[in-house]
Amino acid sequence: MDFGVQVNVYRTTWQNVAASVLAMDSGDWDSVWFADHYIPPGANPEQEAMTAFEGLAAISAVAGMTQKLRLGNLVLGNTYRNPAHVAKIAGTIDTLSSGRFTLALGAGWYQREHAAYGWDFPSMKERQDRFEEACQLIRRLIHDKEPVDHEGGFYTLKQARLSPGSYDSPIPIMIGGTGEKRTLRTLARYGDIMNLDGWAGGGMALEYFKHKLTILERHCDACGRDPAEIRKTLLIPCYLTEDKGLIERAVKGLGPGTVAGSRQYIIDRIGEFAEAGVAEVMFGGIPSGDTALLQAFEQEIVSAFR
Repeated sequence: MDFGVQVNVYRTTWQNVAASVLAMDSGDWDSVWFADHYIPPGANPEQEAMTAFEGLAAISAVAGMTQKLRLGNLVLGNTYRNPAHVAKIAGTIDTLSSGRFTLALGAGWYQREHAAYGWDFPSMKERQDRFEEACQLIRRLIHDKEPVDHEGGFYTLKQARLSPGSYDSPIPIMIGGTGEKRTLRTLARYGDIMNLDGWAGGGMALEYFKHKLTILERHCDACGRDPAEIRKTLLIPCYLTEDKGLIERAVKGLGPGTVAGSRQYIIDRIGEFAEAGVAEVMFGGIPSGDTALLQAFEQEIVSAFR
């Protein structure tokens, strides 16, 4: 089992973000992840003025600050950028980090920031159509040795080459999202890594993961893909505490699957996910700059699986 942290990049300082990243790189962590929003989700008008670091620029900076951590975003919104441009950025980050980058993608959902920055916010169907096409052409750019031509419903490439491309092995494509009809089908067709988000999934219950995995396996069967080829990962909001009041508030706010409790409770919950086939857990909810809490997770939870 591998372990990472989604380090908060909203309503914070770069000094706090850097402190967390450097503590992780010198510790026993495997990966670091940033979100990708231009306005903190759920912000009121006053909070919209607060910091929100741009996801790809921030993770690129971290590539130069670290030696061993794998890097990525949970997840990049497809509607924010041209997908061929995203692939170009991915090739650059993967090269300068000596192959430590994961390109993690989602369809995009936060309407408010689209309005704020003048981006189109298509219907759910069109966003899914765009997302599937984007994943298809990005996969071709990463894997094809020859320049790529693509004439699709939304994107066009004419002899496009990814250079620099992947550092050594092809950059893995992570698909984030829970949609059973389209997102998990796109994952089956074009993704290398599955990621389910506990912030959007009731905290993250084992039954929830198993259900989504069953849907993914059906899509894999339909497109002739071996589901074992797809690595399973989870972003889990996690609260290491024995404070019953905090546990109750966390469960009430996120859902009954929330991972909140004592050291042994969390170890047992993660152990169940490991037995179900999860290869990596990314913890959410650890404030950026709180290196003491990072160390507590490392010593009390991560060490139990080493």
